[in-house]
Amino acid sequence: MTSAAELFRIVDISRHPCFGARAAKTWGRIHLPVAPKCNIQCNYCDRKTDCVNESRPGVSASVQSPDEAVAWLEEILRQGQEISVVGIAGPGDPLANPEQTFETLHKVRALHEDMILCLSTNGLALPDHVDEIAEVGTSHVTVTVNAVDPEIGGRMVGWVYYEGKTYRGTDAGKILLERQIEGVRGIINHGLIVKINTVLVPGVNDQHIEDVSRFFAAEGAEIQNVIPLIPVVTTPFGTVPEPTPELIHSVRAKAGKYISQMAHCARCRADACGKLALPEGVE
Repeated sequence: MTSAAELFRIVDISRHPCFGARAAKTWGRIHLPVAPKCNIQCNYCDRKTDCVNESRPGVSASVQSPDEAVAWLEEILRQGQEISVVGIAGPGDPLANPEQTFETLHKVRALHEDMILCLSTNGLALPDHVDEIAEVGTSHVTVTVNAVDPEIGGRMVGWVYYEGKTYRGTDAGKILLERQIEGVRGIINHGLIVKINTVLVPGVNDQHIEDVSRFFAAEGAEIQNVIPLIPVVTTPFGTVPEPTPELIHSVRAKAGKYISQMAHCARCRADACGKLALPEGVE
């Protein structure tokens, strides 16, 4: 297993554009869309493929096999793009598609020892894959945590599918939160870097995000990304108004008392490629 010390000798973690605004101006990232399935249904998410018109999480132009994804990465690098990070963020959940996700990460690591590897997950399956995440040399893990109150968490999702059973409401929020906490603790115990993503939904969790920040800062997470809701008309939150700049600023200011805030997020597609500071394009 790759130790944290060995990992950080190989990769320069300051080159990750999502974890540092300065790096976002210099280095690009590529998201490889190899993970179509999801194990929860968030009330703000409508996963789409064959989609080129929307720029938000959960959409991609296609779902690629691990070999197709690696071939795309190699083509992007041949074009001279300054890619420092290979991530897997969907269009579903990477850990609901573990075979495709880890095959892809292993293939990328075999070709590029100094590439930063990261993945973004809802955390439900995270405890089951902590060792493999560390073993392949992933240095950054983003976990989307929208609540540390199961009642609020249950309002954020339509359902959670866990161990062959579907849960809804507070039961769903409770199981999801327990698994997220267990997974984050495991990742941090391996010495890896954790970012918490929290989707800001007015009237649902906007007054609660400070509690999320406080809790996961105490657990050892290093940075938080408060992501303003993108209302999608096909979802239960499709009629919720998008957060105002004033609300976003207020929530981030309160959260920032406990944990560093990422304020340069581009709310990337599952097949995003390039620098955050530049317009995205799907190759």
